[in-house]
Amino acid sequence: MEIHLPSLPLMKIFSYLDAYSLLQAAQVNKNWNELASSDVLWRKLCQKRWHYCDMIILLLHDKETWKQFFVYRTWQEHAKTRAKPEDFTYKEIPVEFGIWAYACYISGRGLTRNGQGTSVICMLTSMTKISTWDIHEGVMTWVSPVQPTTIKLLNTLPEMHIAVTVDIHSTIKLWDCHNSDALATNSLFFPCQSLKSVFTKDGAIVLVSDTLGNLYIFRIPDLHLISTVNVFQCGINELYCSPQKKWVFLSRKHPQISPKVFYMNSLLRTSEFSAPGSTSLDFSLCDKAFWTPRKEDRITLMSICFPHKLTKFVTFDMKLKEIGNQIIVKGYLIASFSLVEYEGTLECFGVSDKDVIVCSTGSSLWLFSIYGVRLQTFDYCPEEILRLWVDPLHVIVTFIDGSLDVYAWEERCQQLSKCYRLQNRRQLPQQRNLFLVNLV
Repeated sequence: MEIHLPSLPLMKIFSYLDAYSLLQAAQVNKNWNELASSDVLWRKLCQKRWHYCDMIILLLHDKETWKQFFVYRTWQEHAKTRAKPEDFTYKEIPVEFGIWAYACYISGRGLTRNGQGTSVICMLTSMTKISTWDIHEGVMTWVSPVQPTTIKLLNTLPEMHIAVTVDIHSTIKLWDCHNSDALATNSLFFPCQSLKSVFTKDGAIVLVSDTLGNLYIFRIPDLHLISTVNVFQCGINELYCSPQKKWVFLSRKHPQISPKVFYMNSLLRTSEFSAPGSTSLDFSLCDKAFWTPRKEDRITLMSICFPHKLTKFVTFDMKLKEIGNQIIVKGYLIASFSLVEYEGTLECFGVSDKDVIVCSTGSSLWLFSIYGVRLQTFDYCPEEILRLWVDPLHVIVTFIDGSLDVYAWEERCQQLSKCYRLQNRRQLPQQRNLFLVNLV
């Protein structure tokens, strides 16, 4: 005898299930299938897995549902893990001699359902110009006019196909990478030190810091100044926003200066708050920081103290209390450890949503829990690691010769499994070329 539960209690039960369990529930009968396929349930799963879903309107292609978006998007993400080296294209982009041509994606976030989107990057290919390139074709799609002074910093906002530049005279310019004229221009009185463009629930913004320790927030697309706050009495070295842009982390490497974390809403909605909400974290000489993916309030900091090369890691959870227009921000230390018995200096690090710290020396990859338990080691000597990328699904290690290794997080443990290596096609890297790989 088939038992029919009321829809509302059943939906409440379904709201506690993960994606795999929902798909199983949908197989029970027609009624369960309809309820388990609800856009309300699958939209929440999408927002949990990809934080930006609640900030960007999902473009429904051919009446695509949130369930379809989740299934296709997950399948495409895991396709990177199952790929083979021959599934990738390899292109070289020429750059001016002496330019560190760091590339930023500008073609939108992530993968498309039908796979027909193009991967486009924006990069600084000369002292006074930026350009966009189609990675698959390896061709330039747009180039800016020659600027009167050297461009110092470049950042992009893929959600709006916008690039932001700052030159050595601290002139900020906004580009849509289609037109020759900038969308908007603004200037700082003091030299710019860091730049970040992000998409928040209140709209797109640009965060800029100067050498006097001031943080400026400008509105996109007109670069109207929203707020200014003095963070330190000297320049800001690092600037990181949390995954959902709830927090802004700022630091200056100095023995007497502690990093600060600001509540983003208090910086954007100045009329609603009597003062910006912030707190200092008890940790000096901070080199780098990393917000934990899918854990909006958790951040891990790293410091390296010379001459003994003592490396320290600390992890904080941020908490917020709002009482009227008064806000209290606090950071609670949840884990810390030091590395004293190893050779080499840790140069890059990232943190997975499993609370695993991945860090690299010049020739090895190390994995620790946030409590300091050694989990894995990968040795590359004599190869030299250039960069490290960590996300909830993969770890990508790039080498000085242009090759890279792709790892995937194992489902039920805190370890990595190696997927494949993409080899540089040249024996020696060309000094004026930027090497790019793209998954077909």
